[in-house]
Amino acid sequence: MDLNAGSFVRKTGITLTSAAVLLFSSAVFAADTPASLKGATVVDAVKAKSLVDSGVKIIDARVANEYAEAHIKGALSVPYKEKSAKSADFDVTQDSVDMSKLPVDKNAGIIFYCNGAECWKGYKEATVAVKAGYKAVYWLRLGIPDWKAKGYPIE
Repeated sequence: MDLNAGSFVRKTGITLTSAAVLLFSSAVFAADTPASLKGATVVDAVKAKSLVDSGVKIIDARVANEYAEAHIKGALSVPYKEKSAKSADFDVTQDSVDMSKLPVDKNAGIIFYCNGAECWKGYKEATVAVKAGYKAVYWLRLGIPDWKAKGYPIE
């Protein structure tokens, strides 16, 4: 009985250790985006809808097939090709985005979004826009899930 109990403890210990490692790894790789972005205004779907209704351009930073499946009505697809780490201090030189698709007027409002707080493409593209000199950058941090939850139009 002691042998079986010891065997159980060893097996359980290994299982718990493995689970802890997996949990920690998942937390590291699935970290949410920061709650703020220097030089930009974080908005929710209600504010984003108001801005879109007033003529502010909205940019979908997701890959083309995600955009094709469903996107915020009127959004322009400008995919952010991400290879850098999912962190606030990402190395922009590892990524690419076609900035020529953004408005020429750097004073014009522009909203960026992707798939929610765990999606870094919208955050990174908004960061690149701020660094490129855009003055009225908005980031819909909770992305298309927040927009859909409010029942706003998608296409």
